[in-house]
Amino acid sequence: MMPTHLRFRRRSFLGLIFLFSLSTSALYFIYSAPGIVNEYVFMVQARGIQIKENMKNIGAQVLEQVVRGAYSLNGTADYSYDFNLSESDGPPTTYLPEVFTYLPSQVCPERLPSMSAAGRLEVNMNEVSLEEVERLLLEKDPSVAPGGYWKPKDCLPRWKVAILVPFRNRHEHLPILLRHLVPVLQNQRLQFAFYLIEQGGTEPFNRAMLFNVGYKEAMKDLDWDCLIFHDVDHLMENDRNYYGCTDMPRHFAVKLDKYYYMLPYNEFFGGVSGLTVKQFQQVNGFPNAFWGWGGEDDDLWNRLQYANHTVSRPNRELGRYKSIPHHHRGEAQFLGRYRLLRHSKERQRLDGLNNLNYS
Repeated sequence: MMPTHLRFRRRSFLGLIFLFSLSTSALYFIYSAPGIVNEYVFMVQARGIQIKENMKNIGAQVLEQVVRGAYSLNGTADYSYDFNLSESDGPPTTYLPEVFTYLPSQVCPERLPSMSAAGRLEVNMNEVSLEEVERLLLEKDPSVAPGGYWKPKDCLPRWKVAILVPFRNRHEHLPILLRHLVPVLQNQRLQFAFYLIEQGGTEPFNRAMLFNVGYKEAMKDLDWDCLIFHDVDHLMENDRNYYGCTDMPRHFAVKLDKYYYMLPYNEFFGGVSGLTVKQFQQVNGFPNAFWGWGGEDDDLWNRLQYANHTVSRPNRELGRYKSIPHHHRGEAQFLGRYRLLRHSKERQRLDGLNNLNYS
């Protein structure tokens, strides 16, 4: 028979294990689960919009068949009813042919010669090493400099663009992004460089502050015109989604595959966005107070509205992006974001580029 004190110790040990499991589960549901729930809420919202659009299109087709049938009975095929219920498009944009010849003494044109007839890109999400990507890029164009810096030689670049990428523990994503995006930016004849801002330590991820740091460090190198705030796991599907400063502030990643290529909500400003340097300075940059997942893009949207800026988006298919699948748990949810967002206007003058402190 086991002594009483041993039975007591075993129960105490099992109790400690139970309490530890309970506390870790509670922490997970407090910090991580809300972020996962938010992702699914966005997906459900986007799915709802998609169903609504499909129903509208089906209704239009049914109505068209009814009207066509009615006119057919009268012996005529002519009718004036307009069945096109989709968004109205402006005049088609004229893009340069692929055989276009640049002139080294002239400014690069804004309408790039596309890599394919419609601008659609093949998105390769297969994992690759950074060394292999470097080899491939240099093999294609030896003028690519350290840091991914590149400048066209056959024309004068219209825009100088700094690509800012916040980073932590995404080593499998970075080479895929570079392999995909560098050729696109070269084809767009932009002068560009990549700034990878990696957060050390164990604090919750602060995407917004990393963008502010990236801006500060990038401006030490060059007098950049445009700032592109780019998540490391987002891959554009159309190379006519121009990363120059035209129509900025600009939200590039309008239609994400994980949201069924629908905009989750009108103020959505995440994934890939861009501002001119002047605009970024005017709104005091990103807020620094958002430690954890969510809220910082909404705060930047608010800052732009308060400064009377209108955010533009690429039309229709140009803003499509694929998101690279994750191999690990996402960043912890920032539970205080709603309280901060309620006071965006008061905080704009106090929290941003003017109180940035980092090493």
